[in-house]
Amino acid sequence: MLRRFVFVAVAAALAASPALADKGKGKSKGRGREGGVVEERGRREVVVFNDRDREAVRTYWVQTYGPGNCPPGLAKKHNGCLPPGLAKRRYVVGRPLPASVRVEPLPPVLVTRLGPPPAGYEYAVVDGDVVKLAVGTRLVVDAINAILR
Repeated sequence: MLRRFVFVAVAAALAASPALADKGKGKSKGRGREGGVVEERGRREVVVFNDRDREAVRTYWVQTYGPGNCPPGLAKKHNGCLPPGLAKRRYVVGRPLPASVRVEPLPPVLVTRLGPPPAGYEYAVVDGDVVKLAVGTRLVVDAINAILR
């Protein structure tokens, strides 16, 4: 009788373990591509940068600033001509920007290449990276990293 009870308990635990292992939708700490899709009133809108946007930003930065414009001491650091103390990113995708982080507007030529941001979002430059921010909350929705590197 005890042996049968133990067998049933082990079988039930094994059957329930896959359900317990699945975190479910929206409960993971990571940020998948679903994090860039907004559904509003039955309409889905993608708010992350696509490959065309990333290529437009990189092309603009190379044409405008080009390689070789760093002082020799900073050029060998490979961190986009930033001094070592400024090379650390001060934002996290999926979290609001701290109030201490300075946000610069995106150059108008680049805004023209990217097209207007979705309603409720804006483009900005933070620590040399192009970011897409939610207006009002300063939530970093997506970023194109290392454009100056």
